[in-house]
Amino acid sequence: MKRLLCLLLAGAAPVFAQKFEGLALTPPMGWNSWNTFASHINETVVKETADAMVANGMRDAGYQYIVIDDCWALKDRDANDQLVPDPAKFPGGLKALGDYLHARGFKFGMYSCAGSKTCGGYPGSMGHEYQDARQFAAWGVDYLKYDWCNVGTRDAREAYTTMRDAIHAAGRPMVFSICEWGTAKPWEWAADVGHLWRTTGDILDCYDCKQRWAQGWKVILDLQHSLVSPAFGPDDSIGKYAGPGHWNDPDMLEVGNAGLTLPEARAHFSMWCMLAAPLIAGNDVRHMTPEIRAILTDRDVIGIDQDPLGREGWRYRAEPGREIWVRQLAGGAWAVALLNTGAAAADLALDLPSMWLFDGKFAVRDVWAKKDVGTNAQILTAHLASHDVALLRLTPVKN
Repeated sequence: MKRLLCLLLAGAAPVFAQKFEGLALTPPMGWNSWNTFASHINETVVKETADAMVANGMRDAGYQYIVIDDCWALKDRDANDQLVPDPAKFPGGLKALGDYLHARGFKFGMYSCAGSKTCGGYPGSMGHEYQDARQFAAWGVDYLKYDWCNVGTRDAREAYTTMRDAIHAAGRPMVFSICEWGTAKPWEWAADVGHLWRTTGDILDCYDCKQRWAQGWKVILDLQHSLVSPAFGPDDSIGKYAGPGHWNDPDMLEVGNAGLTLPEARAHFSMWCMLAAPLIAGNDVRHMTPEIRAILTDRDVIGIDQDPLGREGWRYRAEPGREIWVRQLAGGAWAVALLNTGAAAADLALDLPSMWLFDGKFAVRDVWAKKDVGTNAQILTAHLASHDVALLRLTPVKN
């Protein structure tokens, strides 16, 4: 008490709350219900998804968080203003469901919203932040996705800081996912508030289509480069704001959903790994082809995403029909992605000797093909289907 009084008299502001540190030191990995199930989420789907992720290797590949998105609650709070899970969808209750997930080695993720109602019209947490955070903690929640609908004139930084403080007061460490769509430029202020923040509108399962609030993965990829400045170089993109414990989030994965070809799914996954993006699967993992499973569980590609240095990749060059993206990795290594942006298959050359980034000799490995392809002293050529990618890992060679 004396220390607090001294701080107040001295004009210093004591820190009462903060986000939980030590979480999301690499981009979070998991699964979210929205892209496939939307409002048709229920206890059976969540349990079957968890069991499938154990059986198909996703859990062991690093997919840790299973997140229930919007539409899980009743339309009204109870007499004590508590959120109530819909008993028709979750007859066993959310505490028991969280226990089911924890027993299988997962962490439990939930959804709420900073507005009076969620995007689906269910009760939001505005004005109930501390109460709701305590309820989530009681259910064993480890991850909170916090949306941005029906907020009126509310200030984003205030809203998300309030829920951050509420989570801290509840006492249970939770990864805090800021889903504000990038409208208030959260990359500029959210590193002390959340562990990840959305940078754009919603993703769609297409390459470059656009709707009012949503777009294909290539549109979102381009925005990651140009949101701050279209200029050349890593310091002119939002990547400079990301790192261990605080990540740019270009939205969930559409890998395995119907709107993407297999090459587009492989390229989408590769580019999210180049961005050091959270890898939150959004397909029905209970029913997927061996090819999609192989993409989602490729340890070498995931290793690029989860690289401990935590540097986000950036677009090195864009030309008609191709783009080159680069990412600095731990230990002096690099990842390079060669993306075929054209509408037809093509033989694309990658002039590694001319790339000024690479100081010294590097061994080059084709990550998807699982083969060594030479050194950075060579020009490499890849035959790529439309919207496919070649993903390379460059490892320094000691003389």
